[in-house]
Amino acid sequence: MSISTRQASIKELADIVAASIHGDPDVVISGIATLELAERNELSFFTNRKYHKFLLTTKASVVILHPDDRDNCPTNAILSDDPYLAYAKIATWLTKSEFQQAKIASSAVIADSATIGNNVNIGANVVIGHGSIIASDVILHAGCVIADNVNIGSDTVLYPNVSVYSNVVIGGETIIHSGAVIGSDGFGIANENGQWFKVPQLGTVIIGDNVEIGANTSIDRGAIEDTIIDNGVKLDNLIQIAHNVRIGENTAIAGCVGIAGSSTIGKYCAIGGGSGILGHLTIADHVHITATSLVTKSIRESGVYSSGTPLQENTQWHKNFIRFKQLDKMARRLNELEKKIGCD
Repeated sequence: MSISTRQASIKELADIVAASIHGDPDVVISGIATLELAERNELSFFTNRKYHKFLLTTKASVVILHPDDRDNCPTNAILSDDPYLAYAKIATWLTKSEFQQAKIASSAVIADSATIGNNVNIGANVVIGHGSIIASDVILHAGCVIADNVNIGSDTVLYPNVSVYSNVVIGGETIIHSGAVIGSDGFGIANENGQWFKVPQLGTVIIGDNVEIGANTSIDRGAIEDTIIDNGVKLDNLIQIAHNVRIGENTAIAGCVGIAGSSTIGKYCAIGGGSGILGHLTIADHVHITATSLVTKSIRESGVYSSGTPLQENTQWHKNFIRFKQLDKMARRLNELEKKIGCD
C-alpha cells in the first residue's frame, strides 16, 4: 500500500533536510511506500539491515538512506547521516494538509465569554466553556469538551473526544489524541476510620509547546501545585500521570507507563512501555528506563536502567523462581563457610 501525497521534486525534498542527492534532482515524487511495495514516483527509506534485499530491488523513484548504502541503491537517493529523521521530516512536509478555511460546526456549544482566534476549526458537538481562550489556527475535532478558563495555544490539534478540565493551559503546536483526559482529579484520599475521604485537587495542568499526548492518556491536575508537562515531551497511548508530576523537556514515554504522584522526570529521558514509577521520586536528565521496569527509588545519575525478568520457557522460569527464593538461605550458608575458612 502506498500513501498519496502532494507533489514535489527530489531537490525540494532534499532541501527540507539539507541533504545531498545522488541521481536526478528533478524527478517528481507524489507518494510514499515501503521499499518492497514502492512504485515509480514514490519515496521510500532504508534504515534497517533486515530490509536490505528490498533495497536492492526497489522500484521507488527515490530512497532516503545513509551515504554508506548509496552503492546498493538502484535508484535516486537522498543521502542523510540520519535517514529515519530525514524521512520523518520529509514525510511530514509531504503529507501536511493544505490550508482549510476556518469552520465552526453548527452543533458546537461555545460560551459567550470564550475567545476564539483566527482560522480556528471547531467540529461537531464540541463544547467550549466560559472564559476559555482558543488561539489562532487551532483544530478541535468532533466531541471535544473544553471546560471553563482553559487556554489553548496556536496551531494545536485536539482529536475527537478529548476532555480538558477547567483552568488547564495547553501550549502551541501540541497534538492531543482521541480519548485523552487532561486535568482530571488526582487520586487524593484520606482515611477516616476505614473509610476514604476525598482530598480536593486544587491545582491544574500546564502543558508546554510541541507536546504530543497519545490516545486515552490521562494527566491528573495537581493537588495544590500544578502538574507540568514541559516543551517537547512525547507521551504514547494509555499513560497515567498522577497529580503534581513534572516531566522535563523532550522526554519520551512509551505506552502503559504509570507515574505516581509528585515524581519529577528529568529532561531528555526515555521510559519504556509498561514501566512503573513510584511517587515522590526524582529521575535525573538523560535517563533511559527499559520496558516493564519498576522504579522504586530516585535515579540521580544519567544512564540506562532496567528491572524485571525477561521472558523464558515456563519450566525454566519456575526453576529459576525457586532458586531465587533460596538466595537468602544460600547467601547465609556462603557467609558461614567463608568464616570457617577465614576468607576476608
